[in-house]
Amino acid sequence: MRPDAVCGLLAEPDRLAAFAAVVLGAATPSEVAASTGLPARQVVVALRRLESGGLVASVDGRIVAEADAFKEAVREHAPPPAAEQDLDPDRAKAAVLRVFVRDGRIARMPAARGKRRIILEHVAASFEPGVRYPEREVDAILRAWHDDHASLRRYLIDEGLMSREDGIYWRSGGYVEV
Repeated sequence: MRPDAVCGLLAEPDRLAAFAAVVLGAATPSEVAASTGLPARQVVVALRRLESGGLVASVDGRIVAEADAFKEAVREHAPPPAAEQDLDPDRAKAAVLRVFVRDGRIARMPAARGKRRIILEHVAASFEPGVRYPEREVDAILRAWHDDHASLRRYLIDEGLMSREDGIYWRSGGYVEV
């Protein structure tokens, strides 16, 4: 079922109220009518429409909500996972990032300097230009990227993407979107 079809089923106030009553435990049309205050005829019409749409079902003479319909609708029509989306508008850089970045973390650091530079520039974008960061804050940000945050910090400094003085760090290189 499409998410817009689920929304369409619940867009009518009578159907929404009937569905809510079923979710909250009403198991017969009379219980739904008592819970919602709707006339029995409107309740029957609403429940029939909800059942034909797959949001409620009759099981052993009791009406039950089909809560899995929501999960199924989202799964079937969800946007592609982040791994399939480009992490950079430059196709070559995006290809490198897809190989080495998984679920927002660096899976492994590339040995080739050029590829490592692409990864480091991507990580450097986590820091605002002009902002000074204490070492503890830098480590916290880098830990989100990679378990070996100390090596990552060293790479960023060695590549000129970050600078350090007296335990204070700031972004000093890399691409900045204006």
